[in-house]
Amino acid sequence: MSKLLYNAMRTPDGTIIESRHRHDYVTHLDANGKEYMVDGGLDYVRCSVHDDQVDLCVYDDDSHSLIRKTLAWGTYGKNGDLPLTYILLKDMETDHIQACLDNVQAMYPQVRNAMQNELEFRNEV
Repeated sequence: MSKLLYNAMRTPDGTIIESRHRHDYVTHLDANGKEYMVDGGLDYVRCSVHDDQVDLCVYDDDSHSLIRKTLAWGTYGKNGDLPLTYILLKDMETDHIQACLDNVQAMYPQVRNAMQNELEFRNEV
């Protein structure tokens, strides 16, 4: 069974809403007057059901070229003293990816696999 790596949708006015963690309920009032929502982070997908939204979810069995452009890692900087920012897997430095793999125990298995695949991808290029 495939596992989530990116839980998001695009609304008709072009707004992308993303749920980053469990119970991260994100809403958007679209220009068309409808409210759109997404929830669940990487644990589950719960979203509004309008016929004009676009599902942008990415799973671990999608292509690595898609995964590396959508999977974002939250970081507080090298020393942990900066505000939280998100960086796409494709933009992470190789040493950063390796440090995450070596030091982060509480990581979703599908995220760990994507990071390992990114390192292999970089070695092949």
